[in-house]
Amino acid sequence: MTELSDLTHIKAVPEQQELRDGKQRRQLRRRLPELIELERTLAESPKQFSVQVSASVSVGSHELPIYRVDVGDAPADRPALLLLGGVHGLERIGTQVVTAWLQNLANRLRWDEHLAELLQQVRLVVVPLLNPGGMYLGRRSNPAGVDLMRNAPISAQSPSTFLVGGQRISPLLPWYRGKLDQGMEPENLALQSIIEEVLPGRPFSVSLDCHSGFGWRDQIWFPYAYRRRPMRNISSVMALKLLWEQAYPHHDYQFEPQSEHYVTHGDLWDYFYKRHNRQASAPWLPLTLEMGSWRWLRKRPRQLFSREGLFNPLVTHRHHRVLRSHMLLIDFLLNASANYDSWLPTPSEGEWLRAAARAHWYSKGENL
Repeated sequence: MTELSDLTHIKAVPEQQELRDGKQRRQLRRRLPELIELERTLAESPKQFSVQVSASVSVGSHELPIYRVDVGDAPADRPALLLLGGVHGLERIGTQVVTAWLQNLANRLRWDEHLAELLQQVRLVVVPLLNPGGMYLGRRSNPAGVDLMRNAPISAQSPSTFLVGGQRISPLLPWYRGKLDQGMEPENLALQSIIEEVLPGRPFSVSLDCHSGFGWRDQIWFPYAYRRRPMRNISSVMALKLLWEQAYPHHDYQFEPQSEHYVTHGDLWDYFYKRHNRQASAPWLPLTLEMGSWRWLRKRPRQLFSREGLFNPLVTHRHHRVLRSHMLLIDFLLNASANYDSWLPTPSEGEWLRAAARAHWYSKGENL
């Protein structure tokens, strides 16, 4: 990894400095403004921010960095929060939400002593833009044509929807998983390295992966996507859901397993979650935020004729509203992680919470 030691003026590897000059910089501003905005945020960040380049992605003459941002200095025996955006290049709003929250965090750390103390109790790791190549090219997939969310070595146990559930026919079709014997893509390997470094040994972890997708409501999904059965830590997910609803009863999120909508091959979070469970007993709750784009389309139907308009709010005031509307959720996850021992269910509580989760989410599914 390349350490970015001088955050008052980001100094990356020579290739990255070169691509920020002249014509290439103008291309980035036009085609990947999210990267420019992220680097500006990191360049002006306070001392609690530590930045690394986990990997670089080649697109033509560009070497696009995948930044990893660590905030605070919580020890190894404290919980962790992992925040992610930009897995799908078309869903720019995910990276924009994560970057906006980072900007908010950086500005508050200049005066909020309580927040600085909180970040000594939670290991916060942020990957705002996992797929810079796909976002630069305006694709859902990465530059190789692979859908990163269908690329993990895990297969569906229930019938999956044709194409949407992942396919190996051609990278020219959407939801391409990659070749069977090729392994995971470099972006996913970089994410795997972060997870395997940060999560093991911690008493509790939660992650939030920010996407946009078709729907009337903002949804919070959790594993599994490869089968219609409860995850091991379903009681903890139910406890977190109830905690959120008690604190914010007028919220507009719908919590549900991803398999409620469709079953897929190669889901990243299914794979990482099962891999983590083989090595650790402490709970990790991998959550996915799916921002409902149908509301944006209903208010501005002509966005149907734009690829970016299908997944992102294009009107300025609506875009600003989306950026600020998820700040509360991420702040909640940060505080819930720090105070996990106050709400995480005991074994006896876990039994009835698991029963409640099965009745709430899986009563119409397969025999459980």
